[in-house]
Amino acid sequence: MLTISDLTYRISNRILFNKANVTLPTGSKTGFVGKNGSGKTTLFNLILKNLSPDDGDISIFKRAKIGTVAQEAPSTEQSVLDIVLSADIERSDLLAEAETATDPHRISDIHMRLADIDAHSAEGRASNILRGLGFEHERQSIACSELSGGWRMRVALAGVLFSQPDLLLLDEPTNYLDLEGTLWLENYLATYPHTVFMISHDRDLLNKAVNSIIHLDKGELKFYRGNYDTFEKTRLMQMELSNKSRVKQLEKAAHMQKFVDRFRASATKAKQAQARVKMIEKLRPPEALFDDDALPFKFQNPKKSMASPMLDFDNVSVGYGDKVILSRISQRIDPEDRIALVGVNGNGKSTFAKLIAGELKTMDGQLRRGRGLDIAFFAQHQMDMLKPEETCLEHIEPLMPYDGEAKRRARVAQMGLGIDKMDTKAKNLSGGERARLLLGLITFKGPGMLILDEPTNHLDIDSRDALVAALNEYEGAVLIISHDRHLIEATVDQIWIAEDGTVKPYDDDISAYKAMLLGSAQRSKGKSKKQVVGSASDRKRERKAAAALRNQLAPLRKEIKALEQKTSLLRLDLARVDAKLAKPELYEKEPQAAIDLTKEKSQFEDEIASIEEIWLIKNDELEKAQEAQKQT
Repeated sequence: MLTISDLTYRISNRILFNKANVTLPTGSKTGFVGKNGSGKTTLFNLILKNLSPDDGDISIFKRAKIGTVAQEAPSTEQSVLDIVLSADIERSDLLAEAETATDPHRISDIHMRLADIDAHSAEGRASNILRGLGFEHERQSIACSELSGGWRMRVALAGVLFSQPDLLLLDEPTNYLDLEGTLWLENYLATYPHTVFMISHDRDLLNKAVNSIIHLDKGELKFYRGNYDTFEKTRLMQMELSNKSRVKQLEKAAHMQKFVDRFRASATKAKQAQARVKMIEKLRPPEALFDDDALPFKFQNPKKSMASPMLDFDNVSVGYGDKVILSRISQRIDPEDRIALVGVNGNGKSTFAKLIAGELKTMDGQLRRGRGLDIAFFAQHQMDMLKPEETCLEHIEPLMPYDGEAKRRARVAQMGLGIDKMDTKAKNLSGGERARLLLGLITFKGPGMLILDEPTNHLDIDSRDALVAALNEYEGAVLIISHDRHLIEATVDQIWIAEDGTVKPYDDDISAYKAMLLGSAQRSKGKSKKQVVGSASDRKRERKAAAALRNQLAPLRKEIKALEQKTSLLRLDLARVDAKLAKPELYEKEPQAAIDLTKEKSQFEDEIASIEEIWLIKNDELEKAQEAQKQT
């Protein structure tokens, strides 16, 4: 489908692609990964001919239709459904021509072609795509001009999916989706009938929706079969083998150099020594391979401990103007709570976050806050806090007026912004770098609680892992709204759900919530084909019985999830140690550090093995309990 040959492209003096070569097979579902700023979006622009390469060639099958998401759906009075339908240009043109055509043969050809492209089912297909992306039936008929920018992006995504191009280019398609929309997209892409090439940093999406990975690293493109986990394991194995080969060649060169040094002046050995000099010159050990660790995040811990409850909701209602969005909220948040807030977009998740952050007032009921509670709120609209013309260092200066530049730079470094970024203006930072700066600014004074609304948008996978580590080190309360299941699974111990006009606890984990969503989707499909069997009272009793069973097993599930989170963090620590041990210069310059790291690696491996043994026992207990419940 797509062949890239000897591609070279520079921005200023920086080389993004250096004689890069890769082939994308027809029908493949391929994830495109690499560090933030490495050139992934630039490659898409080269494929779309928005940019021209300095050298090399990008070729695509003749007559192949390429589709990508528009920057934003048009803000017109046209309905959401009509905008999506118009994305299929051939269908729209044929229908328009059918209105005016007079030649019987042409009219026949038009209708035959409309039948070939299944034009008569188009409205149903477009409606299903919109429903999957969060547009219920009544919202599909509203004017696009009434939607916010994020919802217009969903319309644009629905349009390109409906048009079914031969090569579908997607750049971070989940950034404007909630968890429910992400799950739908994951299943849709896995069965998409043509070729998909997708930039994404969503580990779960890359594991479920793709069957291959293209990795951009140091200007080169490399194709890997399998999902993201397979790619990660394969790359790690390749790095280990390459580094072992390098060590062997360096040892061989060192051995020959000793011979040269010893016998260079010897009359009888001079020729042999000279021959070894030439061999050493020809011996070129491969470059040491290792992944650059993402710079860490560091959140300042709360400056003072808070009493419980930190936040207490007593029959609270909240909304905008006279319109109530959420009501009947009677929950509490304690100082060490880790909560993920889930629910379909439009059900009030962001409204609840703004209520806690103090951006909205209660309309009814009472919200009691702990004395001196300081809350840091991160959301995409908070990016407006950044001043485009100021550098990272200049953003910090008002917060550290009496400190020297060295201390200010050290604080910027704690945000994960390196020396090369400290004097960069905010407008010239990448999306991930701006997110780091904002997170550092809002947590500067050590808040008692973090509210993070889609914090992983624009962060690459390594930076997401760094965020997980920082959140688990932070000692305050955390509320997360995110479509990133890996982030939720690794950092929270409670799930709350926004639905039916309120916010309430969900008595299970994120995997069960995902299964519930997918099960609901399957049931809704079935309802369109046959009547739902059973009375309302029967279904109510079934729901109550299912809830009782979930409550009974909730403590065991929570214990298993805690073990999984601990294992995940230990594996991150182990991976960092392995990356350091993979650097040959460590053994020459810091031999004691190498010994200490080897011991640390052994400790991590032992601890992981111990936790996994406990996990197996607990998981066996859960499976037996579930089986016993089925029999009853």
